[in-house]
This record gives sequence, structure tokens and C-alpha cells, in this order.
Amino acid sequence: MALPALPQLPPGEIPWVCSCYEVGEARWGEQPDALAGGEEDGVLSLGAAGVRLRKVEDRGWERLSAGNIPALLPPGGPVPPVAVLTDIPALYGGDPLLVDLHKAPGRGVRVPGDRLGEVLAGLLDGTLDFDDLVRGMDRYGSYEGGGERPAFPTPAVAAPRAFPLLPAGEETLLVRTSFDDEDGWRALLAEFGGADGEGRVGVDLEWETDDMDDFPLYALSVDDRRFEGLGPGQVPAALPPLEPGTCDTVESTCLVLLADAGTFARPDGPLIAVDPFHTPGQSAAVPRRAAAGMACNLGIGNMDFSDFVATGDPAAFWL
Repeated sequence: MALPALPQLPPGEIPWVCSCYEVGEARWGEQPDALAGGEEDGVLSLGAAGVRLRKVEDRGWERLSAGNIPALLPPGGPVPPVAVLTDIPALYGGDPLLVDLHKAPGRGVRVPGDRLGEVLAGLLDGTLDFDDLVRGMDRYGSYEGGGERPAFPTPAVAAPRAFPLLPAGEETLLVRTSFDDEDGWRALLAEFGGADGEGRVGVDLEWETDDMDDFPLYALSVDDRRFEGLGPGQVPAALPPLEPGTCDTVESTCLVLLADAGTFARPDGPLIAVDPFHTPGQSAAVPRRAAAGMACNLGIGNMDFSDFVATGDPAAFWL
């Protein structure tokens, strides 16, 4: 079943999408009251900035991810630079999520509510670009937020092409994006215990410790040249959406690991972890030894993606 499409909006309006529902009713939380603006007929005007947010809701968008929003745009008519998404983190007090609809459709950046009008106005008049928001993210994925700056910033420039959908499921995905070193890829898989005939990594290894930082990486490896050059910014749109009505029974992946050219540049080259949930498209360079612990801790909700974003002296990250 296809997801419901977004409505065609008048020029100058930005869709404000809700992905949180309870008993079929949209849950916006305190965000409409927290934003400085007046609401009339579902349109929130953000004061002097002159930005108009159109609240749109549909039960079929429950747990909709940022990467799925570009595919819901109606054909024809103007495409706004971004959409605003009230997702679970935003519902429970986090910053609203801005979703890129142009340069790398589907990637996201959090923007503090008290700056939302200013940032949206900048995107509309061209004084700001979504790449500027990506370059300005703190470790928590918030534009010019109060957190520390990442030691390994998320790349702002994305490959100018679309990619097919990645496999669906709740497993961590280990995706090969560089195809110049076949031996390096095989060595990487061997380092994680090898892959079976279906590409699943770690299935033949046993977990013999209570330490979540000392157990195998369980993942689905993706060795497909169609994903050559896939960058963090394209990952959100490449993740399959949940079908309407399955949100209570189906889980989606909580982590994507990219094996890129840097991974194979040296024997201990890092993987590039990509957040598909809190700030879709945000990346972190992760030592191979930390990949299994990251996947486990994110999967059980014990830690957040930001806990694995290195800050300060990059050299200390490898100790």
C-alpha cells in the first residue's frame, strides 16, 4: 500500500508534517504553542519572518521518516526548499526537524524552535542553503546548537544522483560504497566474522559476554555497485518506508554503516555510521572495533547517536 501523498500547497507555504499519532489523532505536542506565530486555518505565520507553515496530517504517515517525505510530493507545482517534521524526538521536547527537498532530498537537520522562522526565511530567500545547515550542525544534529562541534563533520556536498532502495528490515546495514579494493572488502567482512550466503554478518558467532562493547556485529551486508558513491546525505531517501498499518508490528533499521574509500585507505580505516532516525543523514566516523557496540546500544535504546559523535581532538578518538 502506497503512503498518502502530500497536498499541493500554494507558493510560499512550507509543509509541516506530523508523524506522531495516537488512536488515529495527530499529536503535535507543545510545538505549535512554542513557535512564535499565529495560527489560522491550519497555517502558522512566523511573525516578522513572513514564513507560512501549513500543518498537514494523515494517519498513514505514522512513524514517517524524513527520507520518505520527498517521494510524497505531488507532481507539478512549486517545491518548497524544505519540509518541517514533527517526529517523536520533536514531540517530546526536541527541536523540529527540517527536511531537505532539493539538494539531497530526505536528509535532515534539527533547528531550535526559536530560530525556525529566521532559518526558514533564509532558505526561502536564498541567503541560506541546506548545506549551510549541515555544516553548522553540532554533535546533536542541531544547527548552531549548544553542543560541541563534531571532530569529523558530516559531508555537506552530496553525489548529484538518486540511488535505489536499500533492503528493508530492522537489521543494521553494512553498505559497501567503494569498489576499488576487493581484498579490503573481504578482509572487512572477515574481521566481523564473515558473511553467510545471504550477506548476513556475524550469524555464526556467539556472544559470550555481558559486555555490550565486546560482542559480534550482527548486520546485513550490501555489496551492490548501484550504491557506489552513496553518501550519508542520500541514505535517508534510500531506506524503505514502513507501509501504513504496520508501524506497531514492524521495526526499521536503527543504523547504517558505510564502507567507503576511507574505510579501505588503511587496515584500520573507520566505517561511516549514518543516523536514520534522530537527524537523518548525520554521520560519524566509527572505529571498526566500536561498530558492534554502537549497533547494539542504539538498537536497545541504551545510547543515542550523538554519544558516538567524536568531538575535540580527532586523534583521541582512535585511542
